[in-house]
Amino acid sequence: MNAAASNAARVVSGRMLFRSTRSPDDAGVPFAEALERGLAPDGGLYVPVTWPRFSPSDFADCRDLPSIGTRLLKPFLTGDRLEPDLPAICREAFNFQAPLVPVGRADGFAVLELFHGPTAAFKDFGARFLASALTRLRTDAQRLLNILVATSGDTGGAVAAAFHGRRTAQVSVLYPRGLVSPTQERQLTCWGDNVQAFRVMGTFDDCQRIAKEAFGDADLRQRFDLSSANSINVGRLLPQMVYYAAASLAAWRRVQVAPSFIIPAGNLGNAAACIWARQVGLPIGEVVLAHNANRTVPDYLANGRWQPRASRATLASAMDVGDPSNMERLRTMFPTLAALTTAVSADSVDDAAIEARIKSDFRAYQQIWCPHTATAAEVYARLPPDRRLGQHWIMVATAHPAKFREIVEPLLGIDVPVPEALAALLTRATSFRDLAPDLAALKHALSH
Repeated sequence: MNAAASNAARVVSGRMLFRSTRSPDDAGVPFAEALERGLAPDGGLYVPVTWPRFSPSDFADCRDLPSIGTRLLKPFLTGDRLEPDLPAICREAFNFQAPLVPVGRADGFAVLELFHGPTAAFKDFGARFLASALTRLRTDAQRLLNILVATSGDTGGAVAAAFHGRRTAQVSVLYPRGLVSPTQERQLTCWGDNVQAFRVMGTFDDCQRIAKEAFGDADLRQRFDLSSANSINVGRLLPQMVYYAAASLAAWRRVQVAPSFIIPAGNLGNAAACIWARQVGLPIGEVVLAHNANRTVPDYLANGRWQPRASRATLASAMDVGDPSNMERLRTMFPTLAALTTAVSADSVDDAAIEARIKSDFRAYQQIWCPHTATAAEVYARLPPDRRLGQHWIMVATAHPAKFREIVEPLLGIDVPVPEALAALLTRATSFRDLAPDLAALKHALSH
């Protein structure tokens, strides 16, 4: 059976299936199985076998995140054991806002604030969806689900908050020593109970490599039920499509224009979610990636050579990624460089430009950006005037600036207000264990 016929057969089966990026002829697995596995057995990342199609009118009666999420994600869970639970999962996961806030007086430029969740970062959306879904899948399991999460700052805190106190899971957070902000580190290490934090003597790429090696280790697989909460898990990307759907639909309803997005980019999970939302028919125009000084992706789009490299430490630490995992998903969707560069563009911003943009936009708009949001603001400012003013742009704010007070406050000479939920976390006691950057050290730590 050829690939087209095989795909057609899967559609007729009445179930949405997910296959590995490395096995295009794979029969595929249901959503729940992809969710629990995290990474495919061949080391690839799960992607949908087929794509549902929507139009804006399909969401005419959907006005909040839970209802948009239920409508958008239902086809991806068709025939899955979690399908009946989807409305409840969406209500649990999306119980806070993702407001679109105009920037300045010019019509057509807004910021999508994704930092109103419990850990003040966009990772809360996917982490809470994942925790709600996995908890339902594990009610009768004989063993704990051991979740490994590599983090460059925000993912670990969001996953820890989402899973803390859930009796069905044990969470191990791997973060790079000295390469997250002090506020982020407190969020990663303040949990205890079923969440343990490991401070890795290396970079985020080392943390990610160790986690991936763990999923491929037969001994660990035999001893533990392992899963991932990084954006390598398809259960993280699908819910992140929801806020792009909501934002694009809001713009479409107001001005009948498909907005373009500028997205702070590191491991490319957030960007992939936006591209997936556009793929299924949401009214989304351009997708522009704003990278810091880690230029792997901008260089690839410019010269066609995929050259992962060691990550560099920057002010936008959550984006310090030299080998972004989700490029594998993007290259599966767009197999040629020409196709990929048509689908997405990218720019790179150094620390000096980040600092300058934080100061200039505070003066111009009275807006306080975190360093990651400032990379997007700088990329927006660099767009040619005719491109910038000729369409509707939405800049994605991925974290609250209070998580980076040590950077932002000296630049602006003010105290950054701390959200109540974040302030409560910062009062908790912390605990972590140091870990060498290799699989053997992780295996020993998980066993003791």
